[in-house]
Amino acid sequence: MKKIFLIIAFISQLVAFAQEVKFEAKTQKDAYALNEKILLSYSINNDGDNFEAPKFDGFKVEGPYINKGNQNSITIINGKMTSKREIFTQLNFVLTPKSKGTFTIQPATIEYQGNVYKSNAVVVRIVDAVQMPTNPNDPLAQVGEGVFLVADVSKQNPYVNEPVTVVYKVYFDPRYGVNNVRETDNPAYNGFWSQFQDMKNLKAVLSQYNGKDYAMVEWRKVILYPLEAGSKNLDPLTITMDVNVPVRRTSPFDDPYKTVKKTISAGARTINVKPLPEANKPIDFKGAVGDFTFKVVPSKSQVKFGESLDINVEVSGKGNLKLFELPKLEFPTAFDVFEPKHNEEVNTPLSGMIGKISDTYTIVPQAKGKYPIKPLVFSYFDLKSNSYKTVTSDEFIVEVIDGPGLATVASNDPEKQDITKSETFQFINRTTNFEPIDKPTPFGSTLYYSLLILPLCFIPILFIVKRKTDEYVSDEHGNRVRLNNKLAKKYLGQAKKELGNKVPFYLAIEKALHNFLKAKLHIETSEMDKENIEQLLLQKNASQESVSNFINLMKSAEFARYAPSSDDTMKSDFDRAVESISELEKQLTNKVV
Repeated sequence: MKKIFLIIAFISQLVAFAQEVKFEAKTQKDAYALNEKILLSYSINNDGDNFEAPKFDGFKVEGPYINKGNQNSITIINGKMTSKREIFTQLNFVLTPKSKGTFTIQPATIEYQGNVYKSNAVVVRIVDAVQMPTNPNDPLAQVGEGVFLVADVSKQNPYVNEPVTVVYKVYFDPRYGVNNVRETDNPAYNGFWSQFQDMKNLKAVLSQYNGKDYAMVEWRKVILYPLEAGSKNLDPLTITMDVNVPVRRTSPFDDPYKTVKKTISAGARTINVKPLPEANKPIDFKGAVGDFTFKVVPSKSQVKFGESLDINVEVSGKGNLKLFELPKLEFPTAFDVFEPKHNEEVNTPLSGMIGKISDTYTIVPQAKGKYPIKPLVFSYFDLKSNSYKTVTSDEFIVEVIDGPGLATVASNDPEKQDITKSETFQFINRTTNFEPIDKPTPFGSTLYYSLLILPLCFIPILFIVKRKTDEYVSDEHGNRVRLNNKLAKKYLGQAKKELGNKVPFYLAIEKALHNFLKAKLHIETSEMDKENIEQLLLQKNASQESVSNFINLMKSAEFARYAPSSDDTMKSDFDRAVESISELEKQLTNKVV
């Protein structure tokens, strides 16, 4: 009986202990905007261990941030006071949603005194992005409405393939200082053809917004061409920056500014794209929208047999030049026609694409005669008159002044083309070569024995080649050095191709620098510490100046991926990379084995 009592008491203690441990997850609310950050808190009222977070699919994650503390509780029953102290641990995660929808965050686990506890699951709903209001209880509220981001959209109801300009402007109080600006969320512009404008030498200018004076910087400019009709959402652009806010000083030695990290968003925008009208739409319309000039021009009108000529089909003007195909020319069967060469000379300012596109056909006539080239028709939608326009090129004739035959019917219809030859009978061959019937056999001749013995002479050479090949293959260190040298050259070439594309360009530069170091210093990625690299290079008798230039280039490439940069800056960094690698190559050639 006593044993049963002890077992029951032990089980009761375990149950009471299990009830005392509370491990829960919670958020501040159930629904969040797409551009809003979510604070997810896990708390346990004891000092837990081995916390294992769930997979946060669909979110960008920051944290965890750990808080520990004590909580005292006092209870008075029938005049008797008892106090209790609870130890609790809190882990906070900051989540940023990547897309809209309803998401279930699975339970986390934690251990306490050998037992594993699960938290509750958390369900959050992500809705459309909104303009973020200022929260007066937020520590950033001291910045107030003094810093915000606005997306200026040139047209809210464009036609399909009509240009739309979006300019993102950062407004801030002229008393503030803004620096270390970086983009944290970039819109995808789904359903649009898009191109960014190169923003060089960003400068703040005085401007007004809602009747108030601000300093304003145009951070990004984008030209968009909607590709289909319907309601299209522009995801918000989110920017994080450091804001230097003036504060009141209590002594002359206090810093007059306080630096506050601020995240701002332009908010979601919607563009309603109108379809092009179906009324009076030409049959040959291929999607051209704008104001265009169309022409078909031959390089010459008279050629000799076998001589080539070019025919250029060109559209010039202002409109969606990169987003439609040119009409195709048809030729008589008496011409050999090569695949047309496409050429684009198009600039894309904020007002839209302007320039010209062309297809150049190279043709070679195969018979004498006169051949008409049918007119070509080009149709486009004119935004000024909101109507379709059709342009027809002039017909012209290509005259072939000589050749093996005369085209009696100079028709442009391939099925009706008929060419008669001026010579009814033609010779196959005019000379004769005689060969003996009984030819001598090579067996038993000097040539026969020479060819029989010659392969045996290559056997020693094959043995030598095989030994050298085996040595080359087994040389793991040498192969690794050669591979890293090859990769460094490969990534330098890739960086040159990516000039103008910031992130892939600087990634290629970094890979080129790292593989160069692996080849010359025989180190791995885990040893790519800048102090270690500098020490190893100096030990290899590289000059201090060259080493400093190389280290600075590595830092510049790492930083440049997250900061605005221009084509000139990327070209300068590429030249620096080539120069720095070449200089160290010369200095280390006699030292690296």
